[in-house]
Amino acid sequence: MTTITDFTVLDDPVGSSLRGPHAALADTAGSAVRYPDDIAPFGALDDTGDPAAWAGLAALTTPGTETLLLDRLTAPPAGWTRTGTLHGIQYTGAGMRTEPDPEAVPLGPADVPDILDLVARTRPGPFRDRTIALGSYLGIRRDGRLVAMAGERFRPPGYTEISAVCTDPAVRGQGLAARLVRAVAHGIRSRGEIPFLHVIDGNTAAIRLYESMGFDVRTHVRFVALRSPRVAPRS
Repeated sequence: MTTITDFTVLDDPVGSSLRGPHAALADTAGSAVRYPDDIAPFGALDDTGDPAAWAGLAALTTPGTETLLLDRLTAPPAGWTRTGTLHGIQYTGAGMRTEPDPEAVPLGPADVPDILDLVARTRPGPFRDRTIALGSYLGIRRDGRLVAMAGERFRPPGYTEISAVCTDPAVRGQGLAARLVRAVAHGIRSRGEIPFLHVIDGNTAAIRLYESMGFDVRTHVRFVALRSPRVAPRS
């Protein structure tokens, strides 16, 4: 049975994941934490005003690498370059209907080439060679070809984010995305956790889909992409 837990962990879903259920995946330097770059480009800082935290984050990346952080900055520190901003909406699905899907199959490391091919065709967001290590992924194949998938990303205590929802343009309109989201959410609920997700502001099709499925708006979020200094700072 799903129990409502502390919503405040969703205020920093990346940091809550990396310091909690995803701690085994985290690269850590002082108060900075980050996923390895071949898993995900996301990181978190305890205090964005602390120069030591930024030095730690720089130490976790190759110079010139982009990291996505929750945007709580007036300006990036010297040496860091803001390369973009993502505005989004955070939804929770405590009351949504979930169910397994008979056509959905688990995806594993052997499926990564097919996953990356689908990602290249659909561009659902950052997906790397080892992103699949973040959680469970389900896919639907037609004539052997992967045409739709959805999976898990951030895992703040008590919650799991549904992510990488994508459908090949050739089979859109058949309800595959909704079926996979319900199936992934069913697995999350079976662990006693609450599904949540993020949608880019302006993605009206996705917003319409998720709200029709029973997801509720919790808050608006903003991620900033920052490129680390070309020359790593001295410790």
